Amino acid sequence: MSRPALIIHAGAGARERTQASREDIAARLEAILAAVWPLLIAHGARRAVRAAVERLEDEPLFNAGTGSKLQADGQARMSAAIMAADDGVFSGVINVERIAHPVAAADRLHAEQHHVMAGTPANAWLGTQGFAEHDPVTAQRRAEWQTERAGAHGTVGAVARDDTGLIAAATSTGGVGMERPGRVSDSATVAGTYAAAAAGVSLTGVGEHIVNHAAAARIVTRCTDGLALDAAVARTLAEAQAREFEFGLIAVAADGTLVADQTAGIGTLYAACVDGQTRSFVRAERLHWPTDS
Repeated sequence: MSRPALIIHAGAGARERTQASREDIAARLEAILAAVWPLLIAHGARRAVRAAVERLEDEPLFNAGTGSKLQADGQARMSAAIMAADDGVFSGVINVERIAHPVAAADRLHAEQHHVMAGTPANAWLGTQGFAEHDPVTAQRRAEWQTERAGAHGTVGAVARDDTGLIAAATSTGGVGMERPGRVSDSATVAGTYAAAAAGVSLTGVGEHIVNHAAAARIVTRCTDGLALDAAVARTLAEAQAREFEFGLIAVAADGTLVADQTAGIGTLYAACVDGQTRSFVRAERLHWPTDS
C-alpha cells in the first residue's frame, strides 16, 4: 500500500525544562506539519524532512538552529544530518556556527566528495557556498548560559515516507548546553539519524547513550533483516533500558507505519501525519499509528 507519512519531533520533553505549555508545543508542531505535508506530496520525502527540520530550526522554543543552547564558552555550535534511502548517502555537519539552517548545510554536502564536515573548516566552506551569516543565539539561551543553567538535552528531527516508497530522515541539534567545546553529539552520526528502504529513524536524548547504542542504525538494520519496525524499536529500547540509557525516537516503516517510543522518563515531543490526518503526542506515550496495514 502506498501511504505517505511524516513524523517530526522537538526533543526529549521531560528533560527540556521548557516553559511552554503542551498545547503551545502541539500547536507549533502541528503548524509545521501542515506547512510541510504539501511538500511531501509534491516533492517527496527528502525535501519534506529538510523543510520540516528547517522550520523547527526557525522556532526559538526548540534547541536547534535559532534558539540553540550555548556551550561552556558561550558559543552556539550546531550539528545536523540528513539521509534518504534512494542512494544511502549520509551527510552532516558537526559544530558549525552562525548559520540559520544546519540541516541545509548537511544537505548541501550530499553531492560532495566528503559528506561530513566539522567546525571552522566547515563554516569556511559554507561561506563559499552562499550560506549567509546568522546569529542563532536568543536572549533566553544567553540568560541560561549566564546563570549556568542548561536543559539536559534537545534535538529536532523528521522522518518521512513518500508515495513512491522513498524514506528519508533528518535531525538537527544545538547540543547539551554548557558542554565542553569540541563535544560531538549523536545527531550528525548514523547512531542518531539513519534511513534505508526498510525504515528511517531520528533520535533525541543523551547523545553519548545514543552513540554507544548505535541506536538508529541498529533499528534500521533489524528492519532490513526482516523484523517489523515496532518489534525492532521494542527490542532496541529494551536493550537500552538494561544499560540505563535515556533517549526517544521517531521512525517510519516501509509500509508508512509510524512508531515513536522512548526509554522511561523521556517524554518525546512529537507530531505525526498519515494520509493528511494530523495528530500530536506531546506526552510520554508510545505511538504505533496507524495500526492497519
